[in-house]
Amino acid sequence: MRTATVPPPRIPRLGRGWYLAAVLSAVLAVGMCLLGWRQADQADRIEAHPVRVEGVVTQLPTGGGSYSAVSYRAAGQSHTAAALPLADGTRLGDTICLEHAADDPGAVRICGDTYPQPVGVGLARFSVPVAIVGFLICVVRIRRYRRAVAFRSGQGRLAANLALATGALAEGMPAITQGKRSRRRRRAGGRRGLH
Repeated sequence: MRTATVPPPRIPRLGRGWYLAAVLSAVLAVGMCLLGWRQADQADRIEAHPVRVEGVVTQLPTGGGSYSAVSYRAAGQSHTAAALPLADGTRLGDTICLEHAADDPGAVRICGDTYPQPVGVGLARFSVPVAIVGFLICVVRIRRYRRAVAFRSGQGRLAANLALATGALAEGMPAITQGKRSRRRRRAGGRRGLH
């Protein structure tokens, strides 16, 4: 008689999308944290030692992926600030008040604003929690899948062992004990008491 073979249980595959989503959400969270940190750092440096200068609008946002640009002079050199939040109705060539950090003329904001690019800070405040929640959902899904795989592979081993034992019992006990009677070992203190 043939030994019974149990096919391994079918385990559904976890799509690579979960792993990809976990990596992308982690990268997004780290990137947005760095963006928010950079904006806050520049705001702190400007606030510590602000220097006021006049800037000239050289480019307006057109809505097609282009940003505003404002040229200004600081420490005898010409600089350009991009993506500053300009007021509605601003035209090319208009002068606006800017503040830059005394130790870094590149850290610049519009006078009266807190952050150089408030949209970046708002985006970071919104996207970091969303990215972290997305990352945690992906990690939980991946861990559940791995636990299910481990559990099902354990069930497969159990089923194979039961099939072998059943096959051995069907052929007779000598297949398990090799013709000898099995004896239980007695423990040192576990002898049966005399009645």
